[in-house]
Amino acid sequence: MDLLFDSYADAPDTIVSRSDAPPPSSRPPVRSVDHSGAAPMVQTNFSSIGPLTLAVAPSVAVFDQRTFINPNDRELDINPTFDEMWAPVHGPQHPRATRMNKNTPTGFLEPYNTSKFLFDEQYNTFQTFGYARDPSTNAVVGDLEKYRRNNGDTIVTNTSRRVEKKRARPSGDPGTSDYLGPWAPFADESLAPVGASKEEREEYEKNKPVPKRIRHKPQAPAPGKEEADVPGAEAEEEALPQNKCAPTADDVSTFHGSQLYDYQGRSYIHPPSDLKPRDHHAILPKTRIHTWSGHTKGVSNIRFFPRYGHLLLSAGLDNKVKIWDVYNQRSCLRTYHGHTKGVKDINFNSDGTRFLSSGYDKVVKLWDTETGTCIGNYSMDKIPNVAKFIPGHENQFIVGQADKKLIQWDSNTGAHFLEYTEHLGPVNTVTFVDNNRRFVSSSDDRTLRFWEVGIPVVIKYVAEPHMHSMPAISTHPSNKWFAAQSMDSAIYVYSSVDKFKMNKKKQFKGHMVDGFACKISFSPDGRYIISGDRDGKLYIWDWASCKLYKTMRVHDGVVIGCEWHPIEPSRVATCGWDGSIKYWD
Repeated sequence: MDLLFDSYADAPDTIVSRSDAPPPSSRPPVRSVDHSGAAPMVQTNFSSIGPLTLAVAPSVAVFDQRTFINPNDRELDINPTFDEMWAPVHGPQHPRATRMNKNTPTGFLEPYNTSKFLFDEQYNTFQTFGYARDPSTNAVVGDLEKYRRNNGDTIVTNTSRRVEKKRARPSGDPGTSDYLGPWAPFADESLAPVGASKEEREEYEKNKPVPKRIRHKPQAPAPGKEEADVPGAEAEEEALPQNKCAPTADDVSTFHGSQLYDYQGRSYIHPPSDLKPRDHHAILPKTRIHTWSGHTKGVSNIRFFPRYGHLLLSAGLDNKVKIWDVYNQRSCLRTYHGHTKGVKDINFNSDGTRFLSSGYDKVVKLWDTETGTCIGNYSMDKIPNVAKFIPGHENQFIVGQADKKLIQWDSNTGAHFLEYTEHLGPVNTVTFVDNNRRFVSSSDDRTLRFWEVGIPVVIKYVAEPHMHSMPAISTHPSNKWFAAQSMDSAIYVYSSVDKFKMNKKKQFKGHMVDGFACKISFSPDGRYIISGDRDGKLYIWDWASCKLYKTMRVHDGVVIGCEWHPIEPSRVATCGWDGSIKYWD
């Protein structure tokens, strides 16, 4: 208080006096005023001082005498009062502050009741017209000009909305070849180039080409009749799309062998003369006899050459596909370049002259095995998880994509002409069953669906509450069963004929594959079934008794693929994410 008095000692006193008061030099001294009271003390003996004189103290700020408590302190050496505990850190006390705990991270949220209809009305009005009313102040927010133009109408009260009529789409007569169906353009739609003048538009509409319906199975000519005499043959030929799947300049291959042909003119893919398919009694492998190292990243899949197995095809995550010699020098014979991302799956055709490779770059490539040339380059909308030739129709193949679709392609025309769209998740596998007349597909939707080849309608649907996703399926050599790798670390067996029921007595367990699409393979005589797992082991079960016969440590990481040799009774090839391919005997 002494500092406060000193600060006001030099300030001029505020004096209120009469107009005839004496000059300041003749005035008596001003009485001291008690600053602690609400009003100053006034001289009451008016007779001695003459005229009335009033001295008023200056305005003094009242300081808060409460103890300040730092909210970050963990310990206090005083006992604060209740008001000191709830006092604001900065500034005056909020007039409407409540001493309640926070119910949100930013403070206390007060409930506000409003009608759901009124809220939806204002919300939809703002989304449609750009303005709405603030419920707290009843003021208009948003586009005021549009509010005045609509006279303040809301989405409910506005009746001037124009109802558009459905545009006509002349699709033609379904009984004729000119039928266009839902692909027909609108009646008032002009296909003239953008920016064309009125005369150019009229000329285009007068001479525009008439589209023709594409038939994927042209009518065959009758015996003794030329193909040109078949009705609609010329129109069908003109309507077929051109092959837009030509290979690019990056689709090349490199030959690493010593010679392409031997002294008899046979190619390097020709099987050895002493290697002939025969029935044999399978024997369990025991030791590693060779390791192929050439991929710089993990190997995602391997395939033996059909029937003979003298060559081994591998798909790597290093964007390359390699083919290896199995019997002679056991070296890499050719490398196929073209994918810009890792290769996910590979599959030979029935005689091994061609193979398909599908990669994470959303491209499926068709290769010639011998020459290494890329025959077709087919772009997909999503990542193709699997691509397989249709047995008996080597110019057609089915691709299972990550967008829940199975698409059937024709390599001759370079176009897809059929879609199987029933799955609810990415398609993982395609396996042909029942003498290749049907195929089964598995998906991440935890179902198995059976289809007729060429008919996009599900003929059998398998879904159980206990089922998991099945990313790998393999057919038994007897063609009566197929085994499916499940994500619950079990292999289940289903019938591949008749009713496609699950064989509840055949289940193979003991390995751990949850989260990995480890492949399955059978011995050629069907006595054993093998599978890799996530811990780098190879598991071998007996088919008849479902007994686990043997476990082998084959790789350092995940064993993603395994293949039993089609002729050799005791040889198995494995691949893993450690980048190596190992051969066991």
